[in-house]
Amino acid sequence: MSRIAPWAFVLAVPDFNRSATYFRDVLGFRVLWEEATDWRLVERDGVRIMLGNCPNALPPSGLGSHNWFGYLSVDDVDALHGELTARGAACSPPTDTAYGMREIVVTTPDGHRIVFGQDTPR
Repeated sequence: MSRIAPWAFVLAVPDFNRSATYFRDVLGFRVLWEEATDWRLVERDGVRIMLGNCPNALPPSGLGSHNWFGYLSVDDVDALHGELTARGAACSPPTDTAYGMREIVVTTPDGHRIVFGQDTPR
């Protein structure tokens, strides 16, 4: 069977430069593809997110439950929560789930929601 390698999430955003700045300054990603005309690529710890410039698309905040786009595993969700909230992220408090994860939810200024989670001992 062919192996699928991790690559990137793709997000439509109303202003890709503003979104890339948020991912850099608040979420700690590096910004790549700074010279591209319609895209920015942000990367942190091997996770890549392609930000497509879509100023006329329905805003993510208007998508309801369809604005969830990723579940990213982390080794210390509490430390990540502290890091992100110190930089101003809109972030839920760490919560233990019934399915064995400790999670936070980050909502971007555009309205996309990202879950960061780590396994908890059962």
